[in-house]
Amino acid sequence: MARLHDVVVDCRHPASLARFWAAALDGFAVAPYDEAELARLRELGVYDPEDDPTVLVEGGPVRMFFQRVPERKIVKNRLHLDLRADDADAEIDRLIGLGAKLLTTHDDWTVLADPEGNEFCLA
Repeated sequence: MARLHDVVVDCRHPASLARFWAAALDGFAVAPYDEAELARLRELGVYDPEDDPTVLVEGGPVRMFFQRVPERKIVKNRLHLDLRADDADAEIDRLIGLGAKLLTTHDDWTVLADPEGNEFCLA
C-alpha cells in the first residue's frame, strides 16, 4: 500500500515560495542547508541557495518540495491545500501579509492564492 510522502509544487522561484509556505503553516520550516547539501548544489552549478531548483519544507507529517519549472501557472489548480485556523479572519490577514492574495469568500471558507497564484482554501 502506498503512503503519501511529499507534496510537490511546481513553481518559478522555489526559495521564495518555500519561505511563504513555511511561514504560512504551523510547525513548518525550510530545511537547513548543511555542507553536504551546499556541496551538492555547487556540483549542479548553484552557488546561492536562493537559486536552488528544489527547496524542501519540513515539519509536519508530510514534507513539501518546491521545484522550479520553466512555465508559469496558467489555469486553476487540479489539487489544492485546505487549511484550518481557529480565527479565520486573523489568519487571512496574516496570510495576505505574507504575500497571499484573497480570491473569493464563501460562508464557511475563503479561497486565497499563494504568491505564485496557486489556490488554497482556509476555513
